[in-house]
Amino acid sequence: MGLLAIQPAEPLSSLVESIWDCELPRQAHAYDRLLPSARPQLVINLAQDETRVYDDQLRCTRNAGAAFDGPSHRSALIDTAEQTRVLGIVFRPGGAAPFFRERMDAVANAHVDLDALAGGDARTLRQRLLETRDAQARLRIVERWLHAHADAARAHRHSTIAHALRLIDAAPATQRMGTIAAHCRMSPRRFGELFREQVGMSPKRYARLQRFHGVVAQAHRRARVDWAGIAVDGGFHDQAHLVHEFRAFSGMTPTVWMAQRGPWPGHVPLA
Repeated sequence: MGLLAIQPAEPLSSLVESIWDCELPRQAHAYDRLLPSARPQLVINLAQDETRVYDDQLRCTRNAGAAFDGPSHRSALIDTAEQTRVLGIVFRPGGAAPFFRERMDAVANAHVDLDALAGGDARTLRQRLLETRDAQARLRIVERWLHAHADAARAHRHSTIAHALRLIDAAPATQRMGTIAAHCRMSPRRFGELFREQVGMSPKRYARLQRFHGVVAQAHRRARVDWAGIAVDGGFHDQAHLVHEFRAFSGMTPTVWMAQRGPWPGHVPLA
């Protein structure tokens, strides 16, 4: 019981960041708020044959037991009742589009049944996992499935977008998208179109989201936070700018997030 994660072997590692298996007791709180991420995720619920996602009014979207969470720039709620036995696959930004042969801007902020993306083998995969008691064995099954699917799709990350992502990740607060487009020998318009297709959001929004995650990573490790100092270090105009961006991506202010944060940076426990 617990969390076990692996990084797949090359060449799959260029598409997939990690595969994780989690088995935990039911939590005391009812919901988790998931912070948005440019890393799409495939979630396979082994406790219940469905996945559920809620908006802030607790309106529920139900999907199959194996579902794909597209890249997102808005937070969402999940109920913890279904999170006792879950397996997940975290794709790199730009890694899911070639894997599924799907535009990521078409599924951004959405939750899609895996069958709709990968054909009818999704239910077979989940059944095999249900029949496997050992977490390490489940991870090996998923890794083999990913390798086979990637080979069949001849999937690889678009080299131009992979390069652009490295540039943005190195300095999300200071990069100019026109400069990156020129460096990639593309017009700004064509670069933006290709980036949205592969990553699921515009280059500028991706940079803002990465800057937000930099703030979360810094603050999550600290008992007390100097938000003005983090704003300066993170390249925000001022603390008010940081608060505005934090609320836009997380649905809460930094002080509320600090009061409610849990052990995982991307999950915020809610009552």
